[in-house]
Amino acid sequence: MGATDRKVGRTPGPRTGSSKRLARIDAAVGLSFAAPAVIGVLVLGLVPFGYVIWYSLHDWSPLIGEFNWIGLDNFTRLIADDTVWSSFLTTFKYAALLMVLNITLAMGLAVLLNQKLRGTTTFRAFFFSPVIVSAVAWVLVWNYLVAANGGINGALATIGIQGPNWLRDPTWALVTVVVIQVFKGVGMNMILFLAALQNVPAELREAARIDGASPARIFRSVTLPLISPTILLVVMITTIGAMDVFVPIQILTQGGPGRSTTVISYLLYRTAFEQQDFGYASAIGVVLFVVVLVLAALQWSSRKRWVHDEV
Repeated sequence: MGATDRKVGRTPGPRTGSSKRLARIDAAVGLSFAAPAVIGVLVLGLVPFGYVIWYSLHDWSPLIGEFNWIGLDNFTRLIADDTVWSSFLTTFKYAALLMVLNITLAMGLAVLLNQKLRGTTTFRAFFFSPVIVSAVAWVLVWNYLVAANGGINGALATIGIQGPNWLRDPTWALVTVVVIQVFKGVGMNMILFLAALQNVPAELREAARIDGASPARIFRSVTLPLISPTILLVVMITTIGAMDVFVPIQILTQGGPGRSTTVISYLLYRTAFEQQDFGYASAIGVVLFVVVLVLAALQWSSRKRWVHDEV
């Protein structure tokens, strides 16, 4: 007889009809709460993706009214399309630069905020506020700031520096979009890193300090391993978001100058809504999904080598 049984004064027996009925009610209540989320995933996720796969196997142009089965011809065409691969390369460049800048800056800000300095609440609110601003509004403000005669070049001119045409120079256009998006999203990653840093046991850092470890060594050997699960989460969500960038490209550069900022999601949009080639656009979407899935799988599988789940 266990301690629990002794407290209630009886041994556990088989479930009565009443207890089984209560269990069924509990299960039904649980399913009722989960059902909206499950239905939402099915209706808004899996079903549309199934249609995309189906459309990718057809030559479909709504304006003309054609909807002809062509099998894998769209994918064969995609493999030979230099524009698609150039757009993927631009997307990878964008994603890599965004990840390095965003994660590095977010980590630095989180470490600074974790020092319990005066004014950290205001500082945190300042960097987090862009996260809650509409993406379109955010980009429109920056469109003014980085214009050839905009705020940034005006400020540079006051100190005798002639700024470039940020959005029309192939050297600067993609970098400018990256910087704008870094400031848009760094606040969220900063909060995630800050929460992870505040969960690191202080006694572990103190023990390392007593052993003579420098602050840099403590951060590298104690703090980073303990927050590595959060780092993995941030890397994955930042990668997925970077591979799906669209709003800043559409508003700021329209894929130019030339094709220097034509990322794959923007090429998909133009193929579908400007060229009205929905079948080919669907094939591009399927390949993009597979690429993102592979990247996420590679990042997840790498966790065994550098993510520490236990203190």
